[in-house]
Amino acid sequence: MHVVTLRDPSSSMAAQFVPEAGMIGTSLTDSGVELLGQRRGLEAYLAAGKTMGIPILYPWANRLGANTYTAENVMVRLTPGENGVRPDPNGLPIHGTLAAYPGWRITAESENELAAEADFGADPGLLAGFPYPHVLAVAVRLAERALTVRTTVTATSDKAVPLCFGFHPYLRLPDVARGEWIVTTPPLRHLRLDAQGLPTGETSEQPATEGPLGDKAFDDAYNRVGDGAVFAVSGGGRRLEVHFERGYPAAQVFAPLAEDVVCFEPMAAPTDALRRGGYRCARPGEPAVAVFSIRA
Repeated sequence: MHVVTLRDPSSSMAAQFVPEAGMIGTSLTDSGVELLGQRRGLEAYLAAGKTMGIPILYPWANRLGANTYTAENVMVRLTPGENGVRPDPNGLPIHGTLAAYPGWRITAESENELAAEADFGADPGLLAGFPYPHVLAVAVRLAERALTVRTTVTATSDKAVPLCFGFHPYLRLPDVARGEWIVTTPPLRHLRLDAQGLPTGETSEQPATEGPLGDKAFDDAYNRVGDGAVFAVSGGGRRLEVHFERGYPAAQVFAPLAEDVVCFEPMAAPTDALRRGGYRCARPGEPAVAVFSIRA
């Protein structure tokens, strides 16, 4: 399997991506120190879709409220276990259908840049779960201590393509106790979730926050994330920032008690938007672009 290593020309940072394994980012290092949560590793991602590193969650991030949805006047029925659909513990479809998808094609590669694309319109299995023909392109660039991820969705038929995807970067601060990590978030609107992790419709405004992670756990949803919003975790003389540069108006913050990771997940739409609405579209002739970056 071809692992692409990118090197920052201006620093000691390096990153690794594996296009044949769903274009997943598997490593981000600074002077050899790993900054991404490895969790169960690449093999578990390939075998069972167990996330690690920086996976793309596509065509929906987080979970759907049922195994059916209607979007852009098309009703879709999903079958867990088929065509890349994976159920969460409640049997709800989670994180889309592209986990470890092998059909990515590299379109550009250099010392510090990589671009690859997946053609949804060419794969009947992908269209079965998301029948909106399009090309998904991801370009990553490592420069000036920032890993920038640019995603472009281009419709290839007369159908608009709902934008409900996201990324799940697992960040870690090595050699610093989890409880001492300082988490910083911008002003947001908090979405109350039910026991299945789905929005209830209740919301509350949350001001900008900064404080130690301590013994707190997060699996929280937000919207009204402005372009340029910055989330960060810092400690031990190191600070990792996730910049929601454009096209990601929603977020999930995930920090489980049992793992030394924190995730600031850029999302193109809130959880379950494919069923509830509230998403943007890539319309024919109008490619949609979303960008986030991780800065160390």
